[in-house]
Amino acid sequence: MNRIQVQQFVETYMEATDCQIIEKAPGYITVKLSPQADKDLTGRTYYWGFVERTGAPPETMTFTFVFDPERSPPPPAKRSPGAAAGAANPKPDIANADSILGRYFGVSQPAVAASRTPREEVTFGSRRLMQLFASVLAKGRFVRMYEQPVAPPTRTGAGYSASAGYHTWLAVNYVVELACDMKRSEWHSLGINLATGEMAEQFHERLQALRLSPNLPEGVHLRTSQLSLAFGTAQLETLLERKLRRYDHGWADEALDRLAAELARIEGYYDSQLQTADEQERRAIAEQFENRKREIDWQYRPKIIAKVVNCGLFHTADGLRERTDISCQGSPP
Repeated sequence: MNRIQVQQFVETYMEATDCQIIEKAPGYITVKLSPQADKDLTGRTYYWGFVERTGAPPETMTFTFVFDPERSPPPPAKRSPGAAAGAANPKPDIANADSILGRYFGVSQPAVAASRTPREEVTFGSRRLMQLFASVLAKGRFVRMYEQPVAPPTRTGAGYSASAGYHTWLAVNYVVELACDMKRSEWHSLGINLATGEMAEQFHERLQALRLSPNLPEGVHLRTSQLSLAFGTAQLETLLERKLRRYDHGWADEALDRLAAELARIEGYYDSQLQTADEQERRAIAEQFENRKREIDWQYRPKIIAKVVNCGLFHTADGLRERTDISCQGSPP
């Protein structure tokens, strides 16, 4: 991910979690976190436990996330210690008086001015971005969305003139890893119509052309699904497996050759060690040899690992195939 993609992802996350965007610029964004985002990102479990026990209104944190340091706002000026110490007759802190601790434990004058907004540089691989990824993965593994019609339904004296029937698609996104001493990752987005059994690849691209919402539109009913979720999932797994079987697996043969060569190399090394060692040393060397063989086998042996990233039910109108350029597949090859 480049800098622009990281910023777009962070902004999308903040909007999706109902955070208040205070300032937005090409190189940074300042936001006041929503309760949900504050719980996921700040790790203030004791504070949120206090809020839940007392029923007090939550006070969430404000952050400035910097994506381009050269275009970020300048840091706020620091107050000199003498300015704070020399202030005569300090006035009570009104913000502190209205805070949770102020209401429950009284007002206290802070030793310094109000704390500055924390600034964090968010780049690909940074701790904060990984935390955002984990939050999205935990809360976005399953969704249910409805296609929103371009034009509102027409009405008659008795109500709607016609009720549109929506098909239900089960979509599953997989990450497939072809691994040995090297690794290649692939993204596969598959979908199956639970009413007709029609299956499609690159399903995520098909959804990009639709206006989706978690709310069912007016004048719409859902057609009865003929396939269960378990059966649909099994069909998608079969489709993915057959797709992978058609790959050229010459990489796996090459990996097995490297595995055999590496095993032969360490076998020659440990054989010479065993020949010159006494009985007690031989047991230790033999154990080390077996451990090393297991490590090499794990590292070099070819394997294909498929993981489900997320999935969802998508209710779409008829004619989805005609409104996209991606062809559907009627059955697994």
